[in-house]
Amino acid sequence: MTITIIDGEPTLHAAGLRVIDIVRAAYEQGLAAGDALGSPAIGRAGLEAAVNYCADRACDQDGAHCRGCRLRSEAMGLATLDEFCRQLSHISFEASGLELTPGGAGGEATFASLDQLAKTWQGEEVYYLARRVHRRMHKEREPRPKRLGGSEGEAAPVVLLIAPQMADNIGMVARAMANFGLEELRLVAPRDGWPNEKARAAASGANFVIEEATAHATTEAAIGDLHWICATTARQRFMAKPVMTPAEAAAEMGRRIAAGQRVGMLFGAERQGLENDDIALSDAIVMAPVNPRFASLNLAQAVLLMGYEWMKESERGTLGRVTTFEAPRESGLVMKGSLPATKEQLIGFFGHLESELDQAGFLKPPDRASVMIRNIRTMFERMEATEQEVRTLRGIVAALTGAHRRRGVEP
Repeated sequence: MTITIIDGEPTLHAAGLRVIDIVRAAYEQGLAAGDALGSPAIGRAGLEAAVNYCADRACDQDGAHCRGCRLRSEAMGLATLDEFCRQLSHISFEASGLELTPGGAGGEATFASLDQLAKTWQGEEVYYLARRVHRRMHKEREPRPKRLGGSEGEAAPVVLLIAPQMADNIGMVARAMANFGLEELRLVAPRDGWPNEKARAAASGANFVIEEATAHATTEAAIGDLHWICATTARQRFMAKPVMTPAEAAAEMGRRIAAGQRVGMLFGAERQGLENDDIALSDAIVMAPVNPRFASLNLAQAVLLMGYEWMKESERGTLGRVTTFEAPRESGLVMKGSLPATKEQLIGFFGHLESELDQAGFLKPPDRASVMIRNIRTMFERMEATEQEVRTLRGIVAALTGAHRRRGVEP
């Protein structure tokens, strides 16, 4: 199945169907509806060809974008609704029967109403819909594991909940664990018994943690194979044990795991936390910097806090999720693939803006005009605008001044 350009739009050659129509059908009606398009049906091979083409934005290289896609409007430099309408030869509206004939060379278009045109003239980000469809196909073909994964030896601390009271809280703990690469959960004397379906429902997809969790009668039985454990608490215990912050505890656990030891973190029951007898079995106490007058965290919050510090220490996490089309991020300004504006583009914008400001009488008194222009240019230079942002700014200036002139009012 190949994609060719027909009448200026990417099209699945064998079926004569536009890529945008295939993607929309699969996104809105499901993969089966996408497979069934065409006569004969395009099948999964045809669907994948169209979806991958769109998701990869291969249309950028071909220089051809689908009508109804925002990429087409951007490629044509259409910054305003007026510019969009002028490029069409004929526009009709189903609700009112109104027809417009701008006389452009961009063909005909039909909209449900004038209101719909005003809201949708820029088009939708069809490549984003294609990426959603692609993820559905990938998940159907190869369900994405939610485990962090990694090579053998990349162990993580064990999470131990001592006498947890509510199955819902256990499920939320499992979700927090999955967020930060903690996979082994041990329960000591859970009040509502184990296993418990309420915990699975509250885990929001962290089923692998729930399914592999184990229940133990006593704390001693749960920690027997561990070399080092820390106990989390907000209350002063007055025991001769090291007191650590979550970050310090994560660093200590990292060092011990690297040395081949198994480590764990103790968390107490929702109502009163850990008993002194449980803390006596630990090697260190962990206390987080909190509001001293409101120090208690709920169970899932406490696990999430420790998990976050562990993830930072292990350096195995990423900023946000990573998928086929979402690469790992680093902190800092995200340009969304758009290049910074060139100086030529900025100077063109400055000229446009300053001309309109001068006509509007803003640059007064005349002997201060040069200073005002310098300050305005400095302000916009500081924002480090992208090419698209400069086009948007010019569109804003044109729209504001054009609106005044259409009303017969000097801007």
